[in-house]
Amino acid sequence: MMEISEIFLVAYLIGSIPFGLMLSKMSGYGDIRKIGSGNIGATNVLRTGNKRLAAITLFLDAAKGAIAIGVSYLLLSQYYPDCAAVSCPYGVICACWPSIYISIVVPIGLFAVIGHCYPVWLKFKGGKGVATALGVFLAATPLAGLAACAAWLAVAFATKISSLSALLALLTAPVVTYFIYGPEPAAVALLITALVWWRHRENIKRLLNGTEPKISFKKAK
Repeated sequence: MMEISEIFLVAYLIGSIPFGLMLSKMSGYGDIRKIGSGNIGATNVLRTGNKRLAAITLFLDAAKGAIAIGVSYLLLSQYYPDCAAVSCPYGVICACWPSIYISIVVPIGLFAVIGHCYPVWLKFKGGKGVATALGVFLAATPLAGLAACAAWLAVAFATKISSLSALLALLTAPVVTYFIYGPEPAAVALLITALVWWRHRENIKRLLNGTEPKISFKKAK
């Protein structure tokens, strides 16, 4: 039986897969860390001018957060066999959600986001965690995830500033989590938000002094 600590490690390793860097190299753009912000996320991939590649990066970075949650559900089922035996469209979460599973999988999701931000493969220099965090919320606390995605789209459409969209979207998740899923998962959701905000600290400085650039579709030179 896998230990709980090992499940956290699995989530970290899933989150640490650097899809943006891998896809950029495979597509002939070289090391994405050498252009734009130096980030490995979808926003910096967009600076190559390849919108499709950026969209794929966004999807995969979110997917790894969701997959980490899905894997944790499967692995945790060994500790709660009565839950796993329940037959319904939502599998193992039916009988115990949210009292047991939700209180465990959200912290596991935090480790997936840590993996994206500080991947062991890249000397702990990764992305900013937005897409992976949204993937975690969509899988672990779906209504909070949907609310965060809606906030991101609304702010992005209104301002065309990627960082501002991300920051406000990630603020939405812990609030919705608190009212729907309870204070314990909301506290961890707040930690995820705090981590993403910390990774955006330079963006926040630029937002405050009015120098943060808007989303650009121009091909990097």
